Amino acid sequence: MSKSTLKRFGVSMDEKLLKEFDQMISSKGYENRSEAVRDMVRDALVKQSWKDDEQYVAGSILLFYDHHHTDVLQELINIQHDMHHAIMATTHFHLDHHNCLELIVVKGKSGELRKFSDQLISIKGVKYGKFTVAPVEDTLA
Repeated sequence: MSKSTLKRFGVSMDEKLLKEFDQMISSKGYENRSEAVRDMVRDALVKQSWKDDEQYVAGSILLFYDHHHTDVLQELINIQHDMHHAIMATTHFHLDHHNCLELIVVKGKSGELRKFSDQLISIKGVKYGKFTVAPVEDTLA
């Protein structure tokens, strides 16, 4: 990893917006505005990188579902077996008698993982799903 140099720049902002921003960063525990802005820029760049289907990423797929729903478990298993090369780990939690939470840690090309995630999230019986990623390459210092 190469050492990067910090560069300064100024940002003009409406007073009301700045006050709301300061309240938000304080509630999240940032020590200063620069840290918050850096995180926001990194997040925007990661989201932009998802548009590149060839970008190599690592991430997670979170699924919340009713395991009593007809065939939901079998469909989840079948799709995951087809993508075994991209799955690094899975964790399954029993929330109550009906509901489960599953976390699938993945690594691969963003386009392939997005399609995989969409397949899982769209299964009938999945109540909620979310796909989050970060680039594997250390380009966002």
